[in-house]
Amino acid sequence: LPLRFAELGTVYRFERSGVLHGLLRVRGFTQDDAHVFCRLDQVDDEILRVLDFVTGILKTFGFDRYDIFLSTRPDKASGTDEQWQVGTAALRRALEARDLPFQVDPGEGVFYGPKIDIKIKDVLDRAWQCSTIQVDFHNPGRFQLEFIGEDGKAHPPVMVHRALLGSMERFFGVLIEHYAGAFPLWLAPVQAVVIPVAERHQQYGRAVAQALRGRGVRVSIDDRSEKMNYKIREAQVQKVPYMLVVGDREAAARTVSVRHRHAGDLGAMSPEFLAEKIVRLTAERAVLEEEPPAAAAGGVL
Repeated sequence: LPLRFAELGTVYRFERSGVLHGLLRVRGFTQDDAHVFCRLDQVDDEILRVLDFVTGILKTFGFDRYDIFLSTRPDKASGTDEQWQVGTAALRRALEARDLPFQVDPGEGVFYGPKIDIKIKDVLDRAWQCSTIQVDFHNPGRFQLEFIGEDGKAHPPVMVHRALLGSMERFFGVLIEHYAGAFPLWLAPVQAVVIPVAERHQQYGRAVAQALRGRGVRVSIDDRSEKMNYKIREAQVQKVPYMLVVGDREAAARTVSVRHRHAGDLGAMSPEFLAEKIVRLTAERAVLEEEPPAAAAGGVL
């Protein structure tokens, strides 16, 4: 021990039609579930591992505002008072060890054990229940699970449940709302679009797109017979991070004129330099790839 098992499981709930809410509250959803089986003396370390995993993932996705709740024994519960006290104390120690502020939510634990609930706040300051960590003394006994300890005797393990994102569908919905569709570069389905000024620039534009694609950049080319400003506006509406304009000057100099969806005109760059930059920022999972102009810095992007 410990033994750690993870799965993506489908869950169904008969939610009333009046409370269904897009991806945020559905009747069928996928949960990134995991169960850790460990000895009692391993519980603290396993909870810390999971807690670090959860907060690390939230930080990577750009969520730095969330409320944490420590939910305690409900009126109808399984297990002894001692087991509940041990589980609750272990969760509390993990939160305190990481200096994470939390509120005690009396009576809101699940019937088999206490839990930590993390409610993510989106850009509209709405809180959504996503991540959870639970300590379970009940199910190992129910399924008659045992391990042989150092004393040569059989002991029941402790079970730690965890969901990093919770409902995948809800997390996707919160993510879309949080960024208003303008995902960070590393998450954007299309990271750059090449925009030829005229038909005669399409060949060079395709060569640029192919070069970027060869470096692992998710790139498309807008070779429609439309005006350049129209294509730029379309890319802005689609919230593509980088727009690469190519005309006579760029084709002759073997460069691209780069425009960013928030920062505006970034000037001329070589495709190689831009590809290296995009690949680096993607690897770093940067939440903000370019600083917006000072006037827009205080608003929602």
